Amino acid sequence: MATIEFLLNGTPKQCDVPPDTSILTLLRDHLGMTGTKEGCASGDCGACTVAIRNPSDVEACFQSINACITPAHQLNCRHLVTIEGLAQGNQLHPAQQAMVECHGSQCGFCTPGIVMSLFTLHTTQQRCPTPLTPERLEAVLGGNLCRCTGYRPIRDAALSMQSLPWQAPQWFDASLPAVSAPDPERVEENASLFAQPTTQDELTRVRRRYPNARLVAGATDLWLENTQRLVELDQLIDVSRVNELRQIEEATFQEQSGWWIGAGVTYTGNIVNASPIGDTPPVLLALDAWVELANADGSRQIPLSTFFIDYKKTALAADEVISRVFVPKLTDTATLRVWKLSKRREDDISAVLGAFCYHLEAGVMRDVRIAFGGMAATPKRALATEKALEGQPLSKTSFQAAQQALDDEFTPMSDVRGSQLYRQQAARNLLERLYLTLCAPNQEVMLHAYAH
Repeated sequence: MATIEFLLNGTPKQCDVPPDTSILTLLRDHLGMTGTKEGCASGDCGACTVAIRNPSDVEACFQSINACITPAHQLNCRHLVTIEGLAQGNQLHPAQQAMVECHGSQCGFCTPGIVMSLFTLHTTQQRCPTPLTPERLEAVLGGNLCRCTGYRPIRDAALSMQSLPWQAPQWFDASLPAVSAPDPERVEENASLFAQPTTQDELTRVRRRYPNARLVAGATDLWLENTQRLVELDQLIDVSRVNELRQIEEATFQEQSGWWIGAGVTYTGNIVNASPIGDTPPVLLALDAWVELANADGSRQIPLSTFFIDYKKTALAADEVISRVFVPKLTDTATLRVWKLSKRREDDISAVLGAFCYHLEAGVMRDVRIAFGGMAATPKRALATEKALEGQPLSKTSFQAAQQALDDEFTPMSDVRGSQLYRQQAARNLLERLYLTLCAPNQEVMLHAYAH
């Protein structure tokens, strides 16, 4: 057990729970607050959405998160707002009122999560008003699924809530005294642990002392081991508060200009889990990215293409962490195209993802780098396919040869997202799409519309 101290709807809380307790479990099972719902227990449906903020950062806005896959211990020194905290007596929050007036709820199971996403949008708009474009609304509500109402009344609620009066409660900007985190050096090596280092030096020392501990940042993938497979996560090292991992630095590496991006910089994707269907790794592979691995003795840099060894297996040693990722800049003549195929447009795992980086010089393909997700046990460069296109003219014959090379070098698996035959054909089709796009650039608009 370890202690968490945080604000819950403005009220200080202190809870002792195991390291692998989620925020959802903390709320429902330990605090008896059942307004936050459990839907999928995997971060897909958004029924469990809550809002979190760092009260020590006066400029920070509340952010919506999935409570079912977020470690409760990440609440330490944070402000948590749930659906129970929005109304003030009989006065509903504008997000709630707008959902009522626009008839945005039917069965109501998903409604608390939707309202919390609208709450974070409302608070952001209050501090920094910006136009509510369709793209922005889609991004805000993309993680909330509603199976019975339909999204038009929910969208109407989002657009109308800003016109409703609202006075922030007194606790809205409440602060929390600094809490001293437990010293992991004093925790027995086999005891339960949730460490929250704040520097890379602390992180590498804790990593070496507890080589069997699991690293956690966003928990998007790791927490499914607990919720879906019922694996106990007794020792966790949280990297989300390590300052060095949140930096972006422009630099030159391996004679290439680019950026070192800290491993804790937030974006949609994951490298360390070596998932074969992660969206970001194929893109980084096509960009020829490198990773820096650090331990208590120093660091080493390796190409991302050699980092993935096998299914869920990487070159990361037991005492190492990823500290940075180097992403080269595209030259003025280079082009990167990425296409993802999935059953659902929003918030879905890809069946196949293709990333294509190339130069087209006088009708000839140069510096071709192609990577796929969903086609092998790891995200993988299509080296034979690249070779078939490198130095070749832009022609149907060249791309047919590349499609044949693709068939020869990949043997995808069949699962619920797609059969082997589907994945092979889909990957061939992405090469066909690239060819058609290069032959007729204006055709890309039609291809994009057809894909959706």
